[in-house]
Amino acid sequence: MVRTQVQIPDELYAKAKRLAEQREISLAELARRGLEYMLSVYPTTEGLVPNWQPPQPRHLGWKGLSDEELKEEAQRSTAEENWQR
Repeated sequence: MVRTQVQIPDELYAKAKRLAEQREISLAELARRGLEYMLSVYPTTEGLVPNWQPPQPRHLGWKGLSDEELKEEAQRSTAEENWQR
């Protein structure tokens, strides 16, 4: 068995300590069970394609506006709009 050290917030430690006492197990056993649960819930990376990248984002700009016009609209402030009126 490997011995390790972790840092957790005081509030989390207090809650975990109380739960361990209620279950009549050590804090270490509670941590082991928590890790085992998390590893059973989250899928492993085994069998995944190496160097996988997420798909490239699609162009979802405003209809009728070029990328440059969209950028200008996004950067325009309400002060500029009021000044131009």
